[in-house]
Amino acid sequence: MPTVNVHPEGWKPAKGYANGMIGEGRVLFVGGQIGWTADQVFETDDFIGQMSQALENILAVVQEAGGSASDITRLTWYVTDKAEYVAHQREVGAAYRAVMGYHFPAMTMVVVAGLVEDRAKIEIEATAMLA
Repeated sequence: MPTVNVHPEGWKPAKGYANGMIGEGRVLFVGGQIGWTADQVFETDDFIGQMSQALENILAVVQEAGGSASDITRLTWYVTDKAEYVAHQREVGAAYRAVMGYHFPAMTMVVVAGLVEDRAKIEIEATAMLA
């Protein structure tokens, strides 16, 4: 069974995320990924660049487990600067779609005071449902 978007009747449409996802299969929990490469090297201090790399890291783990972006059911985003995130909404959407396509799982955004890696501007963790 592929994952299915759950949207309560009468609710306004969710934009860029799902209110809920349901699926059946093996559950993969992906630990928080930041915007560094597989060699743990930051190639940019740019928010969008780090966001894209973090999503690419998540997708690499999901693919290694035999899944794809469409199997991701939940993303939890931790950002260090709400204003920077909000100021780049158009770029966030474009960068997200470039990595994840038009698949929008349940998402949560949390603003945090800092992340363990000082250069990290964003950390994203994921849950995927694999067949």
